[in-house]
Amino acid sequence: MRIAAAFVDGADEGLPLPRYASAGAAGADVCANLPDRGVLTLAPGARVLVPTGLRLAIPEGYEVQVRPRSGLAFKHGVTVANAPGTIDSDYRGEVGVLLVNLGTADFTVLHGMRVAQLVAVPVVRADFALDGLDTTARGAGGFGSTGTDA
Repeated sequence: MRIAAAFVDGADEGLPLPRYASAGAAGADVCANLPDRGVLTLAPGARVLVPTGLRLAIPEGYEVQVRPRSGLAFKHGVTVANAPGTIDSDYRGEVGVLLVNLGTADFTVLHGMRVAQLVAVPVVRADFALDGLDTTARGAGGFGSTGTDA
């Protein structure tokens, strides 16, 4: 599948487009494209919208999910706040990555740093209707209702 991309005005066009780090990678790494080519400091508990400098034309019938990078989450406690974030096929604005620092130390986002991964996913649209619900053994049980043992 091809996803057309364009840089926003003022973006660093020398940074790479999203790209896969390995042959089996499901997500394409996307970089921070900071307008001043500087840094963003993310304090513990804080969140920030990191610009990517990119706009995408996602084919109809697909979405692109914005997912955390496991290394940032493991090493620094930095993750995508609304994971997975969704970029709809009809959105043409700049892609932003909403990072949150769940760690205990400041985290610095550098210009050009890989901050998230993008995963293209097919979308199935549902037709919601008030038709009544069937019954199941689980019923309305949720949030641990099936047990907490391994």
